[in-house]
Amino acid sequence: MASAVQKITLSSSRDIPFNKLVLSQSNVRRVKAGISIEELAEDIGRRTLLQGLSVRPVLDAEGAETGMFEIPAGGRRYRALELLVKQKRLAKTAPIPCVVRDPGSDILAEDDSLAENIQRAPLHPLDQFRAFQALREKGRSEEDIAAAFFTSVNVVKQRLRLASVSPTLLDVYAEDGMSLEQLMAFTVTAGHARQEQVWQAVSGSWQKEPYQIRRMLTEKTVRASDRRAVFVGLDAYEAAGGVVLRDLFQSDDGGWLEDVALLDGLVAEKLKTEAEAIAAEGWKWIEVAIDFPYGHTRDLRELEGVAADLTAEEQATIEALNAEYAKLEAEYDGADELPDEVDQRLGEIETALAAFDDRPVTYQPADIARAGAFVGIDSEGALSVDRGYVRPEDEAPVVEPDHDVDGESIVASPDGAESTAPIVQRAVITIGGQVAGPEDEDDEELKPLPDRLVTELTAERTLALQDKLANMPSVAFQSVLHKFCLDVFSRYFAYGTAMEVSVRSTSFPAQAHGLKDTPAAKAIDARRKAWEERMPKEKADLWDWLTGLTGDEQAALFAHCASFGVNALYEKGDRYGGGVSPHTVEQRIADADRIARAVDLDMVDAGWRPTVDNYLGRVPKARILEAVREGAGERAAQLIDHLKKGDMAKEAERLLAETGWLPEPLRMVDTQGEAVSEAAQSDVGGEELPEFLTEDDEEAATDEADESHMIAAE
Repeated sequence: MASAVQKITLSSSRDIPFNKLVLSQSNVRRVKAGISIEELAEDIGRRTLLQGLSVRPVLDAEGAETGMFEIPAGGRRYRALELLVKQKRLAKTAPIPCVVRDPGSDILAEDDSLAENIQRAPLHPLDQFRAFQALREKGRSEEDIAAAFFTSVNVVKQRLRLASVSPTLLDVYAEDGMSLEQLMAFTVTAGHARQEQVWQAVSGSWQKEPYQIRRMLTEKTVRASDRRAVFVGLDAYEAAGGVVLRDLFQSDDGGWLEDVALLDGLVAEKLKTEAEAIAAEGWKWIEVAIDFPYGHTRDLRELEGVAADLTAEEQATIEALNAEYAKLEAEYDGADELPDEVDQRLGEIETALAAFDDRPVTYQPADIARAGAFVGIDSEGALSVDRGYVRPEDEAPVVEPDHDVDGESIVASPDGAESTAPIVQRAVITIGGQVAGPEDEDDEELKPLPDRLVTELTAERTLALQDKLANMPSVAFQSVLHKFCLDVFSRYFAYGTAMEVSVRSTSFPAQAHGLKDTPAAKAIDARRKAWEERMPKEKADLWDWLTGLTGDEQAALFAHCASFGVNALYEKGDRYGGGVSPHTVEQRIADADRIARAVDLDMVDAGWRPTVDNYLGRVPKARILEAVREGAGERAAQLIDHLKKGDMAKEAERLLAETGWLPEPLRMVDTQGEAVSEAAQSDVGGEELPEFLTEDDEEAATDEADESHMIAAE
């Protein structure tokens, strides 16, 4: 016969006057945690007590009940009630719902207190979000919800923002399939299909950090900090119907602009409007572009304008600002740290004084009629207007008394087309000189680098070499002297040299975006402007000015001028004599290598880093893996070898950022390896083999070419 299950008896509940309750010393909670007593009191005052107190009768020495009750579980609620009594918002004798424990129970008071505090399950964030959402749908404002639950409005917005995440992903999160941080990363966009697509892509990968999810969701957007967005303004973009993606869970620098086409259209429209206003000044031509390539003004003559004079009022303002600045400096001279308001005021004065240095420049009407201006956007997103450039074909004929003009000619436009129409550049993505096409994901063969990519890479190397040479006058002098010897002595040949001492400034027909913002380009421009500020404006005064320079100054100026003649560019040679021959290009690169070794050129020190734009996104996967393997090791290559090319290139950029890895065209040539190669070639004697016998050997040699060589195979 089965024994009967013993039924349990629950503790009775009753209302006890507040003044009959006291705190128990058996309460295990000692450390303050959670919301404050004041906040809990406000909550009880608004919605009354949601949970009763657990109490025990207080016994006297003989074990008889005294009529008082101690509280081992519920001490914070008691203190909140006590605060309400002190505030006269609750009567001292108000009945308090309590669960009364049997004083004869063998369960200790500490046991009750501990159980109440640890046997409670914290609310899942998803449940909190759904509760907030339910309140919002019933008409409660975000501010009311935040006030009711003693949290910030931003936290409520963050939780409500989770409503934009796909229900499928919410279910994954509810089953602990992703972290809260990962879930929050999906809120940057409201497209459920895209969210699910990204999760499917990362869920099976080792790389599914929140930053990776955000990057994938925003890879086709534009940062609000992008100069195009700053130029147009977020208000104008949103007024035109553009959507801004925002991240409520971390700093997003203003968010991401989703409609790139709309943004580019607004940029073009605003630039055109600005150009029309500038054209009204009387310029012959205006060129408009978001960004102009490096050296775009090199063959143009810049007009010498006259800066507008300061008015009496402006001069008085400058004097007052200088006096105030000097007074503040003197007052706080010797202070360890300036007060915030003083430091802010000094900054304001410096900004105001700097504004007076940027004076408007006036030009002669005749000069304006033959000159033009470039209109674009600077790196900070402000309008950039560069006025006063004259094209060679627009120059007025000048006859000097002591010169014959018979040999002079006016250079006409190559196609005879008018060049006065504004030009808005448009990006066309090309890879190796070809318009980007479908990616060959299965290309595992290590093919030579595309010719255009090598040209772009060596363009940056040429700039860095020019900058380095300009800072080493002795090497620059020797380089020019070397070229002179090649020209003068008949035993040498002069073609295929890197030092073009006629100083025909090297142009870069193929160049990567941002070439003019490289450290070398900025250093060259700064040095050129510094010399131009010192040089006389009139040509007749130049010789006497040069004579007055010290030897060191002449040497430095010589090196600066000579550096413009360096040409270390790779270009595809014409085997049939239609242009520069492959042998000439090879000789030029070899000559450039000698100069690079002499100035100790290091492209890593020059600021070059492999990125998706300048290399990794331009080569096949095999090249990307080769770069990571060389720069970061075999283990790093294995971590990304399963990724698609786009993701692989992005991860490779991160892995190679500080490794100092360089592609072959940017490395220094191994002179010892060159010597071995030349010796091997010199050992080959005898007559040349017939073409049909050398084809295979030539193809094999191309495939196994020395990767340290500076020229990529064709």
